[in-house]
Amino acid sequence: MSRRPLRGEYIKTDTGNKVARKATLVGTQNIMLGGKTVIQPEVMIRGDLARSVPSSSSTVSSSGAAGGAPLNNTAVAIRRYCFLSRGCCLRPPERLYKGAFTYMPLQMGDHVYVGPGTVRVVVGEFAIIKDYVRILDETVVPLNMVIPSFSIVPEGGHEAFELRELYKTVGNNPQPAPS
Repeated sequence: MSRRPLRGEYIKTDTGNKVARKATLVGTQNIMLGGKTVIQPEVMIRGDLARSVPSSSSTVSSSGAAGGAPLNNTAVAIRRYCFLSRGCCLRPPERLYKGAFTYMPLQMGDHVYVGPGTVRVVVGEFAIIKDYVRILDETVVPLNMVIPSFSIVPEGGHEAFELRELYKTVGNNPQPAPS
């Protein structure tokens, strides 16, 4: 009688991303992970909320898709060494564009930390989240805001963080944190 090896709590991708089996990624074809990113259980990423062109029977997009169909673009782009804590939810910002409701792409830089239980990180249109940013619970990033590197949003007296070390502690065979 052969036994199948137990599956781990995380799936590790070719680029080193660690995605919890209990995370929910909707519209994975529109989600891009840059590598060495951790997505913990109960995280939801809404890649299905992709930008679409206005409906029209005669409209054809540059990608050849008929009117109303999603464009061939990325709805959520998360770069290297990001950490999405348990229970957070990311979705692209929405807006009216040429009289039609659509979603704008959500892009996160390198080394971005999204805190546990963050039910909704609202990222306004054309907001830019630079590298090494920590976003805390129930944060609203207003439109056109640029969050500089090494920032904590909202501002507060939180300790420094090193996401490369945090990455090593997550997964099926975690490495101990250095003392």
